[in-house]
Amino acid sequence: MAALDQRRQAMLQRMGVDVWRPRDEVAEIEATPLDVAQAEADSEAQASSTVPPPRELSAPSAWVSAATLDWPALAACVADCTRCELSRTRTQTVFGVGDRQARWLVIGEAPGAEEDKRGEPFVGRAGQLLNAMLAAIGLAREAVYIANILKCRPPQNRDPKPEEVLACRDYLDRQIALIQPTLILAVGRIAAQNLLKVDTPIGRMRGQLHHYGARSIPVVVTYHPAYLLRTPSDKRKAWDDLCMALATYRERTAGLP
Repeated sequence: MAALDQRRQAMLQRMGVDVWRPRDEVAEIEATPLDVAQAEADSEAQASSTVPPPRELSAPSAWVSAATLDWPALAACVADCTRCELSRTRTQTVFGVGDRQARWLVIGEAPGAEEDKRGEPFVGRAGQLLNAMLAAIGLAREAVYIANILKCRPPQNRDPKPEEVLACRDYLDRQIALIQPTLILAVGRIAAQNLLKVDTPIGRMRGQLHHYGARSIPVVVTYHPAYLLRTPSDKRKAWDDLCMALATYRERTAGLP
């Protein structure tokens, strides 16, 4: 691979990916800013262990199809949703965030404790790493749209149940239809498997181009930032996935304004 320019090297360092440098430069490399204070991690862990008491619900909301809703109506429908039991334990729904005309759509699994508290996907340490991953390929968080398979947090951050995924599915499908992205980046096994409706292990999904829907939108699968925080040795693989996504995007948009 050709030598990386200084900006790209800096972005890789922000991801925590080791970049080869001459021996006399090694001492000058600073610690990655993604080493977040232990106090924040402890705070998130404490929040994750606390499940709010169930709310009283009169009856499940009518299962109104989201297929024809515009953005305001879709957001309102999600905010009031009681399609599944997660509505009883959530603090608030996590609809999505970003540019609603973005060419890149990032899809994760489900809100965690901090996301449930703030109503925004990918915040905290995992969110910081996702931001760095996007920055490494020249994208600002504000330039993409970020959503999850589920709009409510599963208690104790457990894996989503099939019926919960089904309850949220047409919300996500409608978001994709409204955005019409050029490329989807699926982060994590659960996001990729549920988006593509497969049970293939993530190790076999990586490195291949997948497609979503009638428009055959390209889908690139990579590791979830939370996994990369636990397993930093796989950040290099995630970098390879990002390079693949960028090459696919450039191929799809070649010659476009």
